[in-house]
Amino acid sequence: MLRIRLSMGGVRKRPVYKIVVADGRYPRDGKFIEKIGSYNPLLPKDKKERIKIEFERVKYWMSKGAQPTLRVSRILGEMQLMPMPKPGNNPLKAIPKKDRKKESKEEPKAEAKKEEPKAEAKKEEPKAEAKKEEPKAEAKKEKPKAEAKKEEPKAEAKKEEPKA
Repeated sequence: MLRIRLSMGGVRKRPVYKIVVADGRYPRDGKFIEKIGSYNPLLPKDKKERIKIEFERVKYWMSKGAQPTLRVSRILGEMQLMPMPKPGNNPLKAIPKKDRKKESKEEPKAEAKKEEPKAEAKKEEPKAEAKKEEPKAEAKKEKPKAEAKKEEPKAEAKKEEPKA
């Protein structure tokens, strides 16, 4: 599948991207079919040189079935070549990662505490029912124990016979 995506260039701490059409199986900075623009994120948003795109080539490749990546579709949306994609919903984005982990651990505990009173009420009801059923269960348990005791001497006798 053809993709319209960014290919990274530049030096450390000063990135510059090429907007390229490439096969989706190729690596990010690898072989591409055609360079159709450039993007320099370090320049201010109001400068023309920040984004340079050949509009005709973008339309041509999109007509051939090339799909833009999310970042490129945002760039094309800014240039009004296509509709702007919907913004993603990530409510935890503004929270540092360390704090996200702490909150996620606290939330299940808080939910468990809320559910405990309900669970306790449910536990009490089965206990009453279990008390009624316990005598039957005890009687059943005693029978297998007695049978097991009878079987054990037979097994011991069988083991002793081959030795003799």
